[in-house]
Formats: sequence, C-alpha cells, structure tokens
Amino acid sequence: MPLNSASDTEAEWPEAEFVVGNPPFLGGSKILRVLGNDYVSQLRQIYSTRLSTTADFVTYWFEKARGYIEAGKYKRVGFVATQSIRDQQQRKILERIRETTTIFTAWRDQPWVVEGAAIRVCLVCFGAETVISSRGIELEEQPVEVIYPDLTGGSLEKGLDFSGVRCLRANAGMAFQGSQKIGAFEIPGTLARQWLQLPLNPNGRSNADVLKPCWIAIDLVRRPRDGWMIDFGLSMGEAEAALYEVPYAHIIKHVKPERIRNHRQAYRRYWWRHGEPRVAMRGAISNLGRFIATPETSKHRLFAWLHQNILPDKKLIVIARDDDTMLGLLHCRFHELWALKMGSWHGVGNDPRYTPSTTFETFPFPEGLTPDIPAPEYANNPRAQKIAVAAKRLNELRNNWLNPPDLVVRVLEVVKGYPDRILPKNEAAAQILKRRTLTNLYNERPAWLHSAHRDLDAAVAAAYGWTSDMTDDELLTKLLALNLERAKKHQ
Repeated sequence: MPLNSASDTEAEWPEAEFVVGNPPFLGGSKILRVLGNDYVSQLRQIYSTRLSTTADFVTYWFEKARGYIEAGKYKRVGFVATQSIRDQQQRKILERIRETTTIFTAWRDQPWVVEGAAIRVCLVCFGAETVISSRGIELEEQPVEVIYPDLTGGSLEKGLDFSGVRCLRANAGMAFQGSQKIGAFEIPGTLARQWLQLPLNPNGRSNADVLKPCWIAIDLVRRPRDGWMIDFGLSMGEAEAALYEVPYAHIIKHVKPERIRNHRQAYRRYWWRHGEPRVAMRGAISNLGRFIATPETSKHRLFAWLHQNILPDKKLIVIARDDDTMLGLLHCRFHELWALKMGSWHGVGNDPRYTPSTTFETFPFPEGLTPDIPAPEYANNPRAQKIAVAAKRLNELRNNWLNPPDLVVRVLEVVKGYPDRILPKNEAAAQILKRRTLTNLYNERPAWLHSAHRDLDAAVAAAYGWTSDMTDDELLTKLLALNLERAKKHQ
C-alpha cells in the first residue's frame, strides 16, 4: 500500500478490526536518502496541512491510520515507533490522535532489534472510544483513566497533561546545537600543535586562525580526547582558505572527495567549510569568555563550562551564558526533572536527550532570572547571588575531584589564546585520572556532591518562593502551571 496516496480510496489496508504496523524508522535527512526526493516531496505535499515537513516517517503512518479511524473504516490500530514519537516536536501527531480517537494501550520503553540494531521503542494502540476493550485503558499493563500524548498516564482530574507546554519567549535565542562538520575536519592534538608551530602562511597569518580544540559529548562526561578541528569559519572563500597551506591540503585529501558527492548543493559548493557551522550559536558565544555546555544525550544531565576558544560539536548543546547563576539554574533538580519530562530518550541505553526547543526553551525560570535578562542586571539580586555562590562551589568541588592538583600539571598551549592542557604528572596519576570522569562521579554521587546539589536546590527553590522538599510530582505540577501561565500571557 503506497503511503502517499492522493486519496484514501486509492489504496486501503485489508479489511480488519485491528491493524498492527511496524513502519520504517526513518527520521531527518535519512528519509530523503532512503526514499528519494520525488517520493518525499509528494508525501509532504499531500500531508502538508496535517504534519510538519520535519516529521519522522512513522508519523505519516500514524496520521493515515487516524484518518481511517475517524472515517469509520477501521476501529483500532497499533504501531511500533521510536521513542522520538513522544518528544515535544514529534508527539504533535499523538495530540491530533487524542482529539479524534483514544489512546487505549501504550508501552513507553521497550527493547527492540530491527535489522540487527538494538534500539528502544514505544508501542501505541489507539482507536474509537466505543471499541476499547473491557480491560479499559492501560499504560504498560497498568490501568489508568487517560494516556496523554507524551505517553504518560493519570486521572482525568489530577493527571499532568504536558501536551499544552509551549516554548517561552524569554528563553529564545540562548540554547543551540554545536557545529556539525559534515566531513573529516577533525585532527589529533599532536598534529594540530605541529601545524600551529609552522612558519606563517603566504598571507602572513598563523594556522591558529583555522585550528580550534573541539569537544564532543565524550569530552565533557569522560576525559578530554585532545581533539582539534580545522575550521574555516562562516564566510571564508576557497581562495582565502587555500592560503592556509597545510590545513587546506589536508581537507583537499580527506574532506573534498566526500563533500563534492553530497546530495545537498550547499555542502558540495562550500565543501571546505563545515556543513552546519551554527551561525547563531557562534554569534551568541563570540563575546563570552566561557559558555555552558551539556551533552545532547547522556545518562546524567550534566552542565559544565567550556573555554571560549573550544568549538562545540553537534552532540553538545550550548547555552550562551557566562554567569554562575545561569549554571546553577540549569544544574538544579527543578530543571533536571523538567528536562527528563520534556526530553526524549535515545539508544539501547535509553539515555535522556536534551534539545534546545523542547527542554530549554520551555523551562519556566524564576521570575526576574529568565534568560532574556542580561546577567549584570540581576547581579545584585540576593536570589541570584545565592544561586551563583552555590553553583560556583559545586563547580569548584567537581573540578578539584576531576583534576586534583597533586595529580595533574597545567601546560600552556604552544600558542596563546587556547585553554591550558591538563596532563597527568606521571603514569600512576594517569591511571587514577582515567576513572575521574563526571559520569563516574555522578554514578557514585558521594556525600559532598549530594550536599553541594542540596545547597544549590535550596537556593533555586528560594528564588521561586518554593521549598526544596517538594516531591517530583509537586515540582512538575508547579513548573507546568508556570509554563502555561507565561505562554498564555505572551500569546
């Protein structure tokens, strides 16, 4: 059955009371690669009034099934989908389904092996209210009164329905995905340092102009790998890039052959530049001495400072702020709960995923401490000061544990402007430091770390005018109400 039938009467599923499907797991650019431009263009045109052009392929099947049920052609449908179906962007289809049908059975997190790959999936069954089984509505085989679009359940009166959560104007333009290179631009630190010490190029400039330390998510949650990036910026022409002889020769060999075959014209035409350099992100952090970063996907929701000259990779989410108050607001229990609720889950490990639109831009920060207010404007605010003190203390304790002065030496880079290198003093120290990672620290969560986070949570709670001993559900209830109130106020 072709999915993109111009009319539902052109191709129908076999007569059945209950249809079960496992649509292909295609998202983002993979849809184009697998199905081709012509098919995808036609598909998006047919569904243009019902689905976003960025919707994953599985959502088209959900919508087609919903339409059949609404028209009375089928009674119930069940689908397997990746966990992205319940994140804020993709679950719009589940919101639409709840408007005309009932989600009567769901499992939010099940292991699944497809084409040899182990992933985590959701199972969703929906249909006309009149055909719900005698067992009623069940979420993971437990009875509930209602299943919401994010595949959580509850009572009709007291349940927390997060489908109405909206991005807040005060949070816009502050959180970004890191640079996506599209090609083999990365080089090891040893090679970068050799290039940094070469004679000046024909333009009289050093290779330092186009070389940057690059951090990916692993560098933040484990130990830095000493990876560097060739980066010709946002607008440098090919002739100008060629004046940096050795870096340019490297990408001629290792990047150009791949990029000139890319299906996107911009990637082919500007093959010497990163494919998605994140113009807005670079502009937002350009005048900051440091900025906040968190892994897009990780076991623990961790935030840390990065030096201004470190280039963040696409697997890092960047928050363009340099004040301790903002670090504290992000690393508190309130924001962690919100991020877990509003984010999605990724991979066989089912690790939580953090994205700018769903988790940062929807979070209701304390009044007067929102991201649209420059830090100097609340620097004298006692609430902000208490949070900053607690956050700075947490960061100092963590850094002392990660890099104890008796185990490391700090070495200046071969040229100015880059962060110092942190190296083990000897082989014995190196073996100890291998285990000193943020992931291991938060796995163990020693008493001093628990105490530092408790102090931070208390400071943030006071900024809201709340108490830090509330249950998770009580906190989420208050945060949800605050988001809805602010979203309505700025409509």
